[in-house]
Amino acid sequence: MLLDDPRSRSGGAARRPETWTPSPRARLAAVLGIGAVALIALQIVASRHHFVGPLESIWDDFAGNAKSFTVPWAGLGLALIGLSWRRRALAVGAALGIDLVYQGIRTLHGGPLAMGNGPVLVLLALIGLAYWKWQGSERANALHAAALGILLVLSSKVADVWLGITVLAGPRVLDEHVVLVDHALGDPSWMMGQLLDWLGPFASAVLHWVYIELPLGAMIVTVWQLRNVVQTGEWPRHYLVRTFLVLGLVGPIFYVVFPVVGPIFAFGADSTFSLGHYWPAVVPPVDLAPGSIAFDHFTPRNCMPSLHTAWALSIFIHSRRDPFTGAPAPTWLRWGGAFWLIATLSATLGFGYHYGADLVAGAVLCLTVESALRAPERGWDGTRVRLVAAGAALFAGLLLSYRYLSVGFAEHPVPAGMIVLGLLAAYVTAFYRTWFAQLPDAPATLETAVRA
Repeated sequence: MLLDDPRSRSGGAARRPETWTPSPRARLAAVLGIGAVALIALQIVASRHHFVGPLESIWDDFAGNAKSFTVPWAGLGLALIGLSWRRRALAVGAALGIDLVYQGIRTLHGGPLAMGNGPVLVLLALIGLAYWKWQGSERANALHAAALGILLVLSSKVADVWLGITVLAGPRVLDEHVVLVDHALGDPSWMMGQLLDWLGPFASAVLHWVYIELPLGAMIVTVWQLRNVVQTGEWPRHYLVRTFLVLGLVGPIFYVVFPVVGPIFAFGADSTFSLGHYWPAVVPPVDLAPGSIAFDHFTPRNCMPSLHTAWALSIFIHSRRDPFTGAPAPTWLRWGGAFWLIATLSATLGFGYHYGADLVAGAVLCLTVESALRAPERGWDGTRVRLVAAGAALFAGLLLSYRYLSVGFAEHPVPAGMIVLGLLAAYVTAFYRTWFAQLPDAPATLETAVRA
């Protein structure tokens, strides 16, 4: 895979003969081929159901109005990791120049402000140059980093299509069940929504910016993790992008299994399908006969689990330590990761996008995926197997209990809430003891492990 550098794999020569390893060119061609087939399939689905598909969105990035400013520039930022400083300056200058030209043409024709064409075009140019013109380590580093940037851009296109698919797959939603679970957790969305109303527009603006700029936070942490790959030629075995991508592949599957739209839509004033104008001023009354409710044909069913929580938690985890040495990360990065997590959790609840139950499930999913990917050189020993199995069982148990035991949550809120939060705390503790407490061969001292 593009995300695993064969030079970082250890040993094995004494036990088995050398095996063929695909070149960066071959790996890139394979990934692009698989990606092209997936994009075409998603475009067909989108076209049949009359919403924007990934190929249309990609074309807009080339010749139309780019949908996002942050994602293309964050993708280019990742690609710059594999370049020399001179080439970084040229790439940024070219992307900025192209964006200004495109925007100038749009402005002359009365079009909107839509920066983002330049970085996408430069990303493709970097892949072409590295693939056909550059040699050796500069080619490998450039292709590796550019692949990360392209994957970030393409994943956003796929995510947009998948949101449409969740609507097609979930004409009815299960919010009545989840809100009963949230009663046992203290109705955190209602509490945070009222708090944001009290704090005023400035706090809401900051949290909204953090919420929508999640790719920027991921890029900052990843750039720090991979800051020296050009000088050393070594890539870490595990870093943030790998967790991000796996969460993005696995998490949305559950949107179609457990369709939920969120409190602002199911219980707010913004939807004609809402069950009443409750959020955030009034907690809805307990209904001990919950069921699935028909909903509109455009609101995504993307609440369970909260992937914003999962991704923000992964940013926090990867902002703790250097992936090469295990040493504590700089103070600014550690505080930044903590801020991004707290602000994202506050936004998901305070804007009514998620229930507290969604956040618990998202956190468990993140820790389970991270446990499966972290420290690959350790192998699948008994500790890893038990931790991943426990996380998968806890995640499945949460979703099943939310669906089939929601009345019990409402009838016995205190013990039910304590059980859910206690299980989450126990799993967080097990995760910390496994990956951040001192290990026999860890380079960090006990003091630095505790600080992490």
